[in-house]
Parts: sequence; structure tokens; C-alpha cells
Amino acid sequence: MSLSPSPARMLPGAPVAEAVLASVQSRAQTLQERGVTPSLATILVGDDDASAGYIRIKQRQAAALGFLSPHVHLPADTTQQQLHDAIRAFNDDPDVHGVLVQYPIPAHLDYGAALAVVDPDKDVDGMHPMNLGRLAAGMPAPKPCTPAGIEALLDHYDIPVRGRHVVVLGRGATLGRPLSILLSQKRETADAAVTVVHTGVPDWSTHTRAADILVAAAGVPGIIRPEHIRPGGVVIGGGVRYEGRRLLPDVDESCNETAGAITPRVGGVGPTTVAMLFRNTVDAAELMAARA
Repeated sequence: MSLSPSPARMLPGAPVAEAVLASVQSRAQTLQERGVTPSLATILVGDDDASAGYIRIKQRQAAALGFLSPHVHLPADTTQQQLHDAIRAFNDDPDVHGVLVQYPIPAHLDYGAALAVVDPDKDVDGMHPMNLGRLAAGMPAPKPCTPAGIEALLDHYDIPVRGRHVVVLGRGATLGRPLSILLSQKRETADAAVTVVHTGVPDWSTHTRAADILVAAAGVPGIIRPEHIRPGGVVIGGGVRYEGRRLLPDVDESCNETAGAITPRVGGVGPTTVAMLFRNTVDAAELMAARA
């Protein structure tokens, strides 16, 4: 990619999310005309303020789209069996199309075990082991929300991906690994040469500096600085950590003067992630309606 004038072109997620949600709302209205109201069920365990806030955001968005949003709030001392029972109740409810267990959950509970209980067809996070396997095999399945949102963001801003070198810093199951699969698949908005690197690689920055498109997914605040990116390249900040309510992104703001295009510190992939959650839910509702 050629050098771009400073500062970098900003790539906010809100316009992408708005376009996705407009389509979702139209599809939801079509379903409602057939007597089907899309429904996203959520489960919150404990009293984590940030998690409760995320649930409220999803409930407000559900209301704006005309979705139902049944919710179960379990106490912090909930047992694994009680959590599984709550999940199975939503699995068995024909009026529920998507089930989301809000992460994180209390430390004494096994999130992976709970996730495996979710009906794969109602797994709107796209993180069930079966759905990750379907993704790897190129089979139809709900796509993990943050990776799918990043693909949609790049497409929305007409950033070429096909044939380009994408470097993903981070190999986590929620972002790095599924994104590498997604962007390497043969599709107009993907079909890239993808390199996955991580902080366990001593010379990881030699890879990131070679990227046409760099996706930071390490969850290490400020790990990406100007010397780690290709001048004029595209930088997508996907990894974050929280210090209380303070958001700490992987990409340092100083990168704005070196990158050609970059997601903002706040409002980058967050809005697109939420939009993909609702797109997966309306996908599931259409699938269940067709089967019925």
C-alpha cells in the first residue's frame, strides 16, 4: 500500500453497524409479518458492572430493532448445573432464536463447559466448538461477532483485502484464530494471505511491519506503536483490556500519524461486534422459521 498523508484516515465502526442493523431490522420486520419475532436471550451471572452494562446495551438495541430480549440474572454463587439449566431452558424455548452467556462469569464456573451446552443453532456469538469447526471447514455457521465485524468494516470502507497481506497479532479463540480463518477464505471480502503471530514470538514486530493490514488482537494495552506498523498501512484495533471502566486498547494513539487508515481508540470494532450479534440472531430466526 502507498504512503498516506498524516493523520490517518479514521475507520469508525458506527456507520458500518448502522448499515448492518438497517438490513437486520428490515429482515426482522419480514419475519414479524409471518408471525415470528426474533428473540435474543441473555444470561448474566454475578454483579459485574461492565457485564451488566453490556447486557443493557444489547437490550436497548433489541428494543430498537423490534426483537424480544428475555433475560436471566443468576447470583454470583450460581452452580455450574444451575447455569447449564438456565441455558437449556432457552435452548428448549421455540420462541428464542439466540442464546448469549455474558462473559466473563465468576471464576468458579467453567465458561467453556457452559458454552458447549448452548444449542449450536442458537449460538449467536459463533463460539460453540461445533460452529468454530464449521467455520474452519467452510460450512455455513454463525460467525464469531468481532471477526465478522472486522471483515464488514474493511468492506464498508472499500479497503482491499483480497490478495493482501493481513497480519493478526494474537491467537485467541474469540478473535485472532477465527479471524485468520475468516479472512483467508475464498470470498470477495476476504481471500487474503494471513499471518498469525503472537507475543511469544521474539521478533513479532518484523511480521507486523510487513502487513498491508494489521489487526491487533493481543489484549495488551499499547503494544502496537508506530515502529511496529508499516507506514501507510491499515491498522485495526481489536484487542482491549479494561482498568475499571477505562478502556485500554492494543493500539497506541501515536499510530495515527503513521498508519494510512486506522480504527479509533473508542468506537471502532465495538459497534460492529454488537451489530453482528443481531445479524446472527436474525439469521437463526430465519433458519428456525424455514424449518417450521
